[in-house]
Amino acid sequence: MPSDNETDLALLEELRHGRDSALNDIMLRWRRPFLSFAYRYVQSEEDARDLVEELFVRIYKNRERFKEGTKFSAWAFTSLSNLCKNLERWKRRHPALGKDSLTDDWSKADTHIHPLAENGSSQRPDDEALKQERIQLVKTAIGKLPHDLRVTLLLYQYEGLSYKEIGEVVGCTVKGVETRLYRARKALKASLSSKVGPSGDIWGVDAG
Repeated sequence: MPSDNETDLALLEELRHGRDSALNDIMLRWRRPFLSFAYRYVQSEEDARDLVEELFVRIYKNRERFKEGTKFSAWAFTSLSNLCKNLERWKRRHPALGKDSLTDDWSKADTHIHPLAENGSSQRPDDEALKQERIQLVKTAIGKLPHDLRVTLLLYQYEGLSYKEIGEVVGCTVKGVETRLYRARKALKASLSSKVGPSGDIWGVDAG
């Protein structure tokens, strides 16, 4: 994930002063991590792409708000997590309309979003089937976490944000982030302990 906030703010300053192509530079820097987060949250490739496109539209519309001292990544992930939450709420209210994208197969996802697809597979068919079953179990368990726990877990486990950076996104202290991670891991272990092996190791597979 990009970590140079000064570069982000410099690009946003150029965007604010009329160089619209600066948005393309921002998209080049951030599209992949944003897609990765959105995809793991909403569990749909198509929806993840739509949400990230909406986020970039919001970045453009809010370009005047990014002043010195702004933490771009915190603002962006906060906005994106809210978009994900709102979409999920809408789909719960319209289950028939949201059925197709909610059942997307992670194993067939675009390689730019789905890390597992980058490496191919040399495993035997039965091993690959077991791996995919474990991935599905982890995916389902993560999808059942409350919003605050899910965002915290995804940002830490898959996007590599620090406790301080996550706190800026979810609006809590470093201690609060630690507590949320503990609760998320405890919930996942309870859900998966009888399904993902005797050790209950949920990170033995990548949840996409």
